[in-house]
Amino acid sequence: MIFALLGYGRFGHAFADLLLRAGHGVRVFDPKAEVPPALKRESMAAAVQDAEWVVLAMPVPLMEAALRKLRPLLTPRHTVFDVGSVKQHPCAMMEDQLGGAIPHVGAHPLFGPMSVARGEALRVVLSASPLHPVAADRARTLFELLGFTVILKDAASHDRAMARTHALAFYIARAMVEMGVGDDLSMAPPSFLGLANMIATVRGDAGHLFASIQRENPYTQAAREELLEHLGQIHQRLLDGKDAMPIPP
Repeated sequence: MIFALLGYGRFGHAFADLLLRAGHGVRVFDPKAEVPPALKRESMAAAVQDAEWVVLAMPVPLMEAALRKLRPLLTPRHTVFDVGSVKQHPCAMMEDQLGGAIPHVGAHPLFGPMSVARGEALRVVLSASPLHPVAADRARTLFELLGFTVILKDAASHDRAMARTHALAFYIARAMVEMGVGDDLSMAPPSFLGLANMIATVRGDAGHLFASIQRENPYTQAAREELLEHLGQIHQRLLDGKDAMPIPP
């Protein structure tokens, strides 16, 4: 199969490598990134022309403009999916710009370059468009053939779950990065290694991912505020000498 990959940042690069290793053709359009000559196409039209799949791999804030430029180039033979870390906004944009004419599905691959390097299991969340259930079925088959475990969730359920996992993890890690935590791991106990991986991911982020999962997800502000409230309560209990409070079940 042939994929048009629109965007070649850290994730786009990793996804292109995965597709190439699986024997698929990859055409990349990204006017700002350094793309290998064998993959690079000089225009969106050139990338999309022979493709079956069109992958929106740009930051979420750039997606609407990209979809407007992309729409005249598409036919029903294309299937479009995004790879954003939030789903409600991208899915709504695809519904608005592509409608019932162009098959599309929301996708959130739960991996990045560092997780691939660590050999972690590949997972992806798919959020089907009610207009295109067949596109979701095709995407599920595609990702399963690539070795992914596929999780089916509507866009709102996805974003609620990510607000209390992905977004909070990045929020905590961002604070630790700014504190300088993790600069020296020579004495870090094994219990810290999970946090160390999270900190390393945030250090490697260009800022697009952090901004997207904090600002584009409608549920993250409430999750951050709840976290801060609980941290404040824990801090006060410690000050009050009540440091043996049981952890709720």
